[in-house]
Amino acid sequence: MPTTQITLATATPGGGFPLYGGVVAEVINAVDPSLHVECRNTKGSTENVPLLEASQVDLGLVTGEVAFARATTLRILTAMYSTPGMFVVRGDGPAQSINDLKGQRVAFGAAGSGLVILARYVLDGLGLDMERDFRAIYLEHAGDGPAMVLDGRAAALWGGGIGWPGFAKVAGAGGRFIAPSAAEAAQIRAKHAFLKPLSVPAGAYPGQSAPIQSVGSWSFILTRPDLPDDLGYRLAKALHQGEAQLAAKLEQAKETTAANTTAAAPDLAMIQPGVARYLKEIGVP
Repeated sequence: MPTTQITLATATPGGGFPLYGGVVAEVINAVDPSLHVECRNTKGSTENVPLLEASQVDLGLVTGEVAFARATTLRILTAMYSTPGMFVVRGDGPAQSINDLKGQRVAFGAAGSGLVILARYVLDGLGLDMERDFRAIYLEHAGDGPAMVLDGRAAALWGGGIGWPGFAKVAGAGGRFIAPSAAEAAQIRAKHAFLKPLSVPAGAYPGQSAPIQSVGSWSFILTRPDLPDDLGYRLAKALHQGEAQLAAKLEQAKETTAANTTAAAPDLAMIQPGVARYLKEIGVP
């Protein structure tokens, strides 16, 4: 059988999307050698959506805020992982709350990243504005952020998720996290109800001894609108048959399951028809 070439759009080097995308490609290619998934670095979610809509790539990694902010013909291959948003600071820094970061230099991520959009929603829910209330830094590459915090060029780095590379680097050097308080989370969700209560389990990062409660959303692998149904089926089958391999290779990929795809999808009609057929076959409602 000839190999089917698949292009997967990720994000800028050094962030969570390229790391995750590389593992997904590796697993799918190993489970089904008739498929060859190749990753493509992009500016992130906000570039991936138009690339998918124009069928210039086959698959794209997209945060929930970007994926479903408007009506779209794109469809879901799988839920990736949940993304609780929060800040990381140096362990010896003075900030203890989000309000303590006001007026400070804060690295919010790469300009095209869905994490930046998540930050806008979270801060807006608190009556804050990224440009007005902070000295916002937008990165050329997501991987530049940790060094800026560690050498003092930034007071904090915004990010999200479990096993996020930027957080791991700062936490490994003694950093600590700042997330919305319970009252702040309720205030955020009162304004932006699509954001969900999410938590980071204890031990997800070096030195993190207690769970962290926050708000955020799920990210998804989306397909171009004209992806053939049989190809969606083959991709879903390879991906979910490789769930154990995914989980072994990457902490946050433990959430990439068939069950989470149906649970996280805003509407089951958004699941790609070939994927839906595979999920039905394996008994996932």
